[in-house]
Amino acid sequence: MSDTTKDLGDRFSEEKATYAVRGEAGGAGAPDIETGIAAIRNVLKTLPVRPGVYRMLDVRGDVLYVGKARALRNRVANYTQVSRLPRRLTRMVAQTRGMTVVTTNTEAEALLLEAQLIKRFRPPYNVLLRDDKSFPFILLREDHPFPRAQLHRGARRAKGQYFGPFAGAGAVRKTLTSLQKLFLLRSCTDSFFSNRTRPCLLHQIKRCSAPCVDRISKEDYAELVADATAFLTGKSTQVQKRLSAQMADAAEMMDFELAAVLRDRLKALTFIQGTQSINAEGVDDADVFALACKSGQIGIQAFFIRGGQNWGHRAFFPTHTSEIPEDEVLTSFMMQFYEEVPPPRLILIDRTLTEAELVAEALTAKAERKVVIKVPQRGEQRRLLAQATRNAEEALDRRLAEGATQSKLLREVADLFALDAVPNRIEIYDNSHIMGTNMVGAMVVAGPEGFRNGQYRKFNIKRPETAPGDDFAMMREVLERRFARLEREDPDRRSGEWPDLLLIDGGKGQVSAVYKTMEEMGVHDVPVVGISKGPDRNAGREHFHLPDGRESMLPMNSPVLFYLQRLRDEAHRFAIGAHRTKRAAAFTSSPLDDVPGIGPARKKALLMHFGTSKAVKSAGLEDLQKAPGVSAAMARAIYDHFHPSG
Repeated sequence: MSDTTKDLGDRFSEEKATYAVRGEAGGAGAPDIETGIAAIRNVLKTLPVRPGVYRMLDVRGDVLYVGKARALRNRVANYTQVSRLPRRLTRMVAQTRGMTVVTTNTEAEALLLEAQLIKRFRPPYNVLLRDDKSFPFILLREDHPFPRAQLHRGARRAKGQYFGPFAGAGAVRKTLTSLQKLFLLRSCTDSFFSNRTRPCLLHQIKRCSAPCVDRISKEDYAELVADATAFLTGKSTQVQKRLSAQMADAAEMMDFELAAVLRDRLKALTFIQGTQSINAEGVDDADVFALACKSGQIGIQAFFIRGGQNWGHRAFFPTHTSEIPEDEVLTSFMMQFYEEVPPPRLILIDRTLTEAELVAEALTAKAERKVVIKVPQRGEQRRLLAQATRNAEEALDRRLAEGATQSKLLREVADLFALDAVPNRIEIYDNSHIMGTNMVGAMVVAGPEGFRNGQYRKFNIKRPETAPGDDFAMMREVLERRFARLEREDPDRRSGEWPDLLLIDGGKGQVSAVYKTMEEMGVHDVPVVGISKGPDRNAGREHFHLPDGRESMLPMNSPVLFYLQRLRDEAHRFAIGAHRTKRAAAFTSSPLDDVPGIGPARKKALLMHFGTSKAVKSAGLEDLQKAPGVSAAMARAIYDHFHPSG
């Protein structure tokens, strides 16, 4: 995050109290247009004519909409002219009961803050970038004498060079493999590196230069790092020339083994150049965006070009786009996209934006260097954009086709289980444990668009009354916690978080226990279905169980059966993954973690001195005082912790 964005966040927290104004008229109740207009007019009395960001709030204080303005008073006043508003904004005004306003120095700052707040609050009346999963980068660390190349996601706090974004982790791993083949850079962790006494397998298959055991000097390794950096920044031609010269020198000196190694690296480099520079000639660093619209849905295709290399592409399908002009959708998408990803110097788009200059100004401030937004008309850039446009249309066609299939399956699910309507939200539950240890419950969510990964939840089973290994009690705890929170946060069921169907991985007994739990909580209108393996636990012979005791089966080749199996298997996969994570954490835990005042450094010193945590636990007071970095008071605290009666 740039200093500009941080400053915006600071200003937001400082000015919230000054400009937060709640409309007094109307109070609680059903949406009412006159009440909403009155609330907005109350806010207008205090609004300045300067740039800023405003948030529309409903009766509970939830954010309905985030907008930015060059002149706040003028922009907000437009919402009182209901006859000129589209239906979408009319509905929003009817729900509005207050506003929060933040002023900024410039409209560009307001645009950046608007994107930041949309990402934070995800309001229902804003265009939303649904896929907010962080993009992967390649990190070439610089805090070690022998830098490591690794995949990186999230905040960029580690010291080093970051290359990206890549379209997905697969593209990063493919490039990392190329770096290993070409430049023999290490990929191991620092702890693994420091404990090696002989080369690992990667050195034997010629994918690492084995700096861990001094098979290469710091100077020679630094030269490999420089070559890798040149390759990642698009200067692969220079690397190619250097490798060719080194190969020729090795052959002239009769060092044919080295010449063969350099030859293989050259062949790998040539192959990578041929696969990564597709249709990217004449483009150095750029992102390419093309928008397609069909049947009321919008798809945006993004290409990532860095150093003249194609680092992958991804399709996005923003939500809440109805009644919004396409150029506004693309503008909102780009600002939210670059909230997490540093913008390149050049952005190619397929249409002129109404606020193109403002967007470029905002992204320039964020990147702290010039950012150009361009609609190319000819040449290689235009051909690259045409390719992105074709991909956007094809991706949208595939999504519409998949959506039609998904809709048909959901209609058949509704018919199969006699639901009142086609389910929009299905929640699937499963448990995982080994002999009652590391118990975890899991919930996955599916809807018309497929799995909603961002809404998955895991539940660490922690109630003392839940007996180890009691699957019924585990499921009861999970559902009680889940629905207690729903009742607390959304009693009116307006958020879309309430499920239309619960699918439980279990048989008649599990369904009966779940149904009883739901009835005790006062939740009477959420259908419950259990899915269990048939005889000999054969997939394809599943039984479906209803709370009234009815059971049913589907033909083995039924598409609905395959769909319900996928839902069940996804919950099973997620539950096992959560259990394994918890189990792995338990393996690395230590009794020293529970001692007050023992941090990582002191814990390491104790283990280095005594060898094991068991030895620390049984050590006498005098022995503890001899450990480095342990004072008499700390030794007494450790001893008393493990010997409370002594």
